[in-house]
Amino acid sequence: MRDIRLQVMWNRLVSVVEEQAQTLIRTSFSTSAREAGDVSAGVFDLEGRMLAQAVTGTAGHVNSMARAVKHFLDEFPAETMEPGDVYVTNDPWKGTGHLHDITMVSPTFKGDEMVALFASTTHVVDIGGQGMSPDSRQVFHEGLYIPILPLIKRGEMNDWLLKVLRHNVREPVQVEGDFYALVACNERGSNRLLSMMAEYGMTDLSELGSYIIEHSHRGITEAIEKLPQGTWTHSMRIDGYDVPIDLVASLTIGGGKVLVDYSGSSPVSSYGINCPMCYTEAYTAFAVKCVAAPRIPNNTGTLDAIEVTAPENAIVNAQPPCAVVARSTIGHMLPDVVFGCLHQALPDCVPAEGTSNLWNVRLAAGHGLTGTEGTTFNVTSFHSGGAGARPRQDGLSATPFPSGVRTVPIEITEAITPIVVWRKEFRTDSGGAGKQRGGLGQIMEITNREDVPFGIHAVFERVKHAARGRDGGLDGLRGQVNLASGTVLRGKGFQVIPKGERLIVNMPGGGGYGEPTDRDPRKVQKDVRNELVSRAAAERDYKVVIADDLSVDESATAALRSGKNLRRIAS
Repeated sequence: MRDIRLQVMWNRLVSVVEEQAQTLIRTSFSTSAREAGDVSAGVFDLEGRMLAQAVTGTAGHVNSMARAVKHFLDEFPAETMEPGDVYVTNDPWKGTGHLHDITMVSPTFKGDEMVALFASTTHVVDIGGQGMSPDSRQVFHEGLYIPILPLIKRGEMNDWLLKVLRHNVREPVQVEGDFYALVACNERGSNRLLSMMAEYGMTDLSELGSYIIEHSHRGITEAIEKLPQGTWTHSMRIDGYDVPIDLVASLTIGGGKVLVDYSGSSPVSSYGINCPMCYTEAYTAFAVKCVAAPRIPNNTGTLDAIEVTAPENAIVNAQPPCAVVARSTIGHMLPDVVFGCLHQALPDCVPAEGTSNLWNVRLAAGHGLTGTEGTTFNVTSFHSGGAGARPRQDGLSATPFPSGVRTVPIEITEAITPIVVWRKEFRTDSGGAGKQRGGLGQIMEITNREDVPFGIHAVFERVKHAARGRDGGLDGLRGQVNLASGTVLRGKGFQVIPKGERLIVNMPGGGGYGEPTDRDPRKVQKDVRNELVSRAAAERDYKVVIADDLSVDESATAALRSGKNLRRIAS
């Protein structure tokens, strides 16, 4: 009966933090939180151990925030905290990886006794500095750096900090609004926890917390022990900023633990694509857990079974004062690297490589950027290329794996800026061919309706190095950013789109899985009908001939697949 009671309370605790996260989304001002869900929320014990996380949110935020609370307690020990306190930071090395992420921690008191800590994170639209482009050379170029300090003390707001904040960002209303949303969501979590404790007659979380961590750790340990034991190594080359970046991982399974070592990866960059260790740990742990224990709730107990190491000043373990604004350029690629290791140990278990790196459209205009004409704005609109094909299913199109954020509807972006999106559609033939097809990227065509210049903070990967297919599957199509006039833009860095020009964003596709000629011709036919695959690509890659009426030419397909010479039918 005790275990059943504790399991029910555990489930209830998960619902508490989910309501905490939903409060953050409902009250946030910026599109990154209220539309894309680029947030995290969780509850912690008095030692800073995460007991439960909200399902809503991103792996990068959740898993790095899971380690962040201990940094808060190092600065402000639990015994010094008081009712009504709220603490804040955006320290990239003690928070979630870059200055745009704000992490807040609030103590919860039951009477005079502190019983828990609530933490939450959101990505704000602006934090000053050079903006979201990786043009920065040091973290000091990237905006306002807030050390761990009190935002609210005994219920009194630190107005001086808010004044400094407002004077250092381009969107003061949105950013300050998000600060208050973080306060509100922690308070909602606290209130719901106290209601739960009253309902179950709990005086503290010690028994429940121990049960959660012990059972979770035992569960993931048992799952890891069932996996093949040994060491596997994999590498992946990506675009980087000015030179290609190599990501190298050795993954060892043994003793109930998974160790991932990134020795051999490229050194830090001179630009803002470096990744602090907290973010590296977050996405590495996410990838391991996807395979080893996907159904065990995520908390300190599960995360402690996964150890991540990397040499200091490797690009995955950047040290201050490295520029880190676009740390997701590296972090989002790490699951693909880990999957490459796991595929050797567990064939037919992990997907092919995907776009992985978000293709967010970050647009801005104003003095010093594009000139003084027209409306000044700064907006991030979340969008994605294709995910890699899975062993038994096609890859998901225009889907943000591994980040999990939602796409921002173009109507929202158009409503708050002078931007117009004239076209947003799947990019035909962008998914890598395979028995299972890679997910498609998309095409967006964008202008400024005020007929003045606007700029893009480009942070795009898979422009030079495509998402690779697996087990005979073909690579996905590489991405490209260009103007309608034909000028090709760089994949990274701030660039101005002249007035009257249209920006064309061609997002990459995911890699295919398995031999393309093993794909059912009827599936190829369906893809051609849906304009996901062209007739030419169907014949070239899948050896399936589609007739003018979009039916499968059975005899021509059989001849082509048997290797006989045949006059090309598809155009």
